[in-house]
Amino acid sequence: MRGAESGQAVLFSYVALEERIPQDHPLRALKALLEPVLAELSPRFETIYEADGRPSIPPEQLIRALLLQVLYTIRSERQLIEDLKYNLLYRWFVGLGLDAPVWHATTFTKNRDRLLAGDIAEGVLQGVMRQAKARGLLSHEHFTVDGTLLEAWASQKSFQPQKQPPAPPPGADGGSDRNPSVSFRGEKRTNATHASTSDPNARLAKKGKGKEAKLAYQASVTMDNRYGLVVRTRVGPADGGVTEIEQATEMLTDLASARPRRRYRGTVGGDKGYAKPTFLQAARALGFTPHTAQEDTDRIQVLDARTTRHSGYAVSQQRRKAVEESFGWGKVIGPLRKLKHRGTGLVDWIFTFTMAVYDLVRIRTLSRVAVCT
Repeated sequence: MRGAESGQAVLFSYVALEERIPQDHPLRALKALLEPVLAELSPRFETIYEADGRPSIPPEQLIRALLLQVLYTIRSERQLIEDLKYNLLYRWFVGLGLDAPVWHATTFTKNRDRLLAGDIAEGVLQGVMRQAKARGLLSHEHFTVDGTLLEAWASQKSFQPQKQPPAPPPGADGGSDRNPSVSFRGEKRTNATHASTSDPNARLAKKGKGKEAKLAYQASVTMDNRYGLVVRTRVGPADGGVTEIEQATEMLTDLASARPRRRYRGTVGGDKGYAKPTFLQAARALGFTPHTAQEDTDRIQVLDARTTRHSGYAVSQQRRKAVEESFGWGKVIGPLRKLKHRGTGLVDWIFTFTMAVYDLVRIRTLSRVAVCT
């Protein structure tokens, strides 16, 4: 017998929002991990908001909403607000009731400076690390460093010479061509002579020989080798391998200061780009034995048999490849394939927050595996 449509005449619902979310939904485990982190950040939230005046949107709700944007690959904050209006799962996770009004999309813009000034993304990452430490998911001694390029929110046409006045905007002379064709063939363009008018902090860079050059930022992470969790991040101008090594050294310095005193040295793995005397000397000075990859030729060997003969070196070379998973997740699931924000500070915030969300997903999965076993 064919069923008939009952329509949508029901005015009231007697099912609570909490009961609508399945008990085994993945977001429940993520929320249980995130809530202690937000509770730790509560004193920091107090310092970035005024004591008097009109109450603002709770920053905890903004953080949860931004986590949903990263986790569900929501392309913009306006789409995120639209989804919050009718998606009951999103409302439950953020902390909005069924009848609670949803704020305007510009709320993120107005509060972004506060979150950036309070270094909230770094606070979230460190809070997630404390959750991982409590579950025994960190080694505190074996790490991997690596870097990637983040494509900036700027076009190649905006990369113009610094010593000449900028070209008039398209259509300024009465023409109708708003996107004229521009050819850079035969023109030498470098970061020393050119700069982007859209994002001056972006630099022209390429991933390797034969690859196309793009306006980008240099982002680096330090990964704990035990379960592949990101423990430190850095973002800066894409000025080549020098910036990558500088960022790795800064992250190792932070780890060395926070690392418990031990009688044995830690290890740090890396690809061939880190097999440079400057990085090797800095790593050893900070108490880490470098386990970088080497060239295949015998005449270019920066590490001798005193390091490579140990089984730990082979383990580091195997584990260091897992760092690419964080970059892949951030660019396929997260918002890192093509940035939608400009400026080093804001790009650093977005990158750090995305890596914190990646760690949350990893911890949830690892905790579930531990329970099942």
